[in-house]
Formats: sequence, structure tokens, C-alpha cells
Amino acid sequence: MALIRERRQLNLRLPLPDLSERRPRFSLPLPPTAPTTAVTTNTSSCAAISAADLERLEVLGHGNGGTVYKVRHKRTSANYAYKLVQGDSDLTVRRQLFREMEILRRTDSPYVVHCHAIFEQPSGDIGILMEYMDSGTLETLLKSNGTFSELKLAYVARQVLNGLNYLHTHKIIHRDIKPTNLLVNCLMEVKIADFGVSKIMCRTLDACNSYVGTCAYMSPERFDPDTYGGNYNGYASDIWSLGLTLMELYMGHFPFLPPGQRPDWATLMCAICFGEPPTLPEGVSEEFRSFMECCLQKESGKRWSAAQLLTHPFVCKDTVRI
Repeated sequence: MALIRERRQLNLRLPLPDLSERRPRFSLPLPPTAPTTAVTTNTSSCAAISAADLERLEVLGHGNGGTVYKVRHKRTSANYAYKLVQGDSDLTVRRQLFREMEILRRTDSPYVVHCHAIFEQPSGDIGILMEYMDSGTLETLLKSNGTFSELKLAYVARQVLNGLNYLHTHKIIHRDIKPTNLLVNCLMEVKIADFGVSKIMCRTLDACNSYVGTCAYMSPERFDPDTYGGNYNGYASDIWSLGLTLMELYMGHFPFLPPGQRPDWATLMCAICFGEPPTLPEGVSEEFRSFMECCLQKESGKRWSAAQLLTHPFVCKDTVRI
């Protein structure tokens, strides 16, 4: 008698790009000198700063529908990063901005980029005044200095894990950990930035498997929660993304693809959901290999938490600055 096995229906929907990602990018002007409403966050050092006190120096980049400038305070000559989003941005961009503002108001950690003030203008434009990280991102350092050694990666991992442990303790999931969202300053401090797609978990069993963030760094359960979401607590996706980020910094290219190949959604989805997790090349230490295996378990419930990984021998040994 033949047995008929029921075919499992995978929930493998391809995420469409955010509307804001398809909009042309133009440099936005700094706010006019008209009065603005400044809402300070967790510091009083910038209470007297207004948007009119800031001098634009250069464009640092674009993201989540806004333009980020390097600015200088005219009186103190202190440098800041200033993210400006215009009031006529689409609803998706505004929703991400308000989520980011809410999280920035809640956070105060040396491992998370600090927000000094938020300017809400009558026109609807919103500016966020943030700590300026003068050495760029981990991707910047990878391109300029080449791949990272194990000791340098352990140094990076320990700082990012401290940041994730802080966020997760405060029920915040980043959902977009990648080299471009990990900023570095001249002291070689690494800090987590860009909370536009993050989520505050109000309840322990809140779902967190929506298609937000960067597709390449998504964990398997974000693509296929029915298969890989066993014992899923939401925070494990950040650990998977951290593992891919560290492996990319070590290998010099995205781990799931050969060097030089540009990723597409279908290829990435198949590789992440149906393939084995990427592995390190021969010659690495057992501590490093073990650490990566703790991060890159396909079943989310088997991944170590940020707090557990901070006790791993790989990040506990002596490290060196970048």
C-alpha cells in the first residue's frame, strides 16, 4: 500500500522593496532659521541647541527616507550627525521615523549611538541630532583596511554583543544588524545605529517575523517561521545577523555568495532556507569556529543569546582595537 505524504506549504514570500527605497535620493536642505521645537532625550548637554545653531558641513548618506549630514555647532564647534526627514515623506518613511524616535528616546548605552535632541518643526520636517562617529562604519573599515583578524573581530563582537544585550534587556529588537549599521569612532568604539525597522516587544510572545530589514542578513525563521521558528523569542534574529556580519568582515565578502556575486532575493532565500549555514575556512581557531556555530544555528531556539555569547571564550580572551 503506497503512502502519500502531505506536502508542506512553505511560507516563502518574496518581500517587495520598501517604497522609500525606490524613491530618488536628493540632498535635503538644513532646516530654516525659523523657530523649531527641540525635544531633548537623555542628556542635558544639548538643551540649548536649536536647529539654527547647526552648520552643515557635508552629506554623510541617505537612509530610511532621510538625509544624514555632518554638522557643526556654531558656538562650540562640536560635530554631530543630523538626520533630516521632510514632512511630505510617504507614510512608510514616517512610520519608521517615529519608531526610531521612540527607541532613541528610550536608549542610553555606550554601545548604542547616542541621540542628543529631536527637532520637530511646524512644517512637519523632523531632525534627529546624533552622536557623530568619525571613522564611519564597519563596512568602511573593511573596504579601506581589508579583512579583520580574529582578535579584531573578538573586539568588535564584544562591543556589539554588549549593545544587543542592552537592547534585548529593554525588549528592543534591532532587526537590521549589518556592517553599515555598526558605526565606529576615532577611539575605535563600535556602536549600533539605525533603528528605523526595529521593534519594541511589548509582550514575550510578540511576533517578529515580518519582512523588514536587509534581506541578505535575515535569519531563516524570518523567511520561513513555520520551519525554523521553534521556541522563537524574537531576539535570535539579531544574533544570526551578527554572525553573518562577523563572517563577512573576516572573509571579505558576503558568506552565502562567492566573492563579487551580487545577491538577489530568490538566491538568498533559497540559500538561507534550504542550504547549510556558511562555515569558516580552514585555519581558524576552535574558539572562533565554535562562536560562529552558536550564532548561525538555523533553528532559532538553538542560538545563544547575547548574554550567553558574552561568556563565550572567543570574546572573553584578550582582544585588540581595530
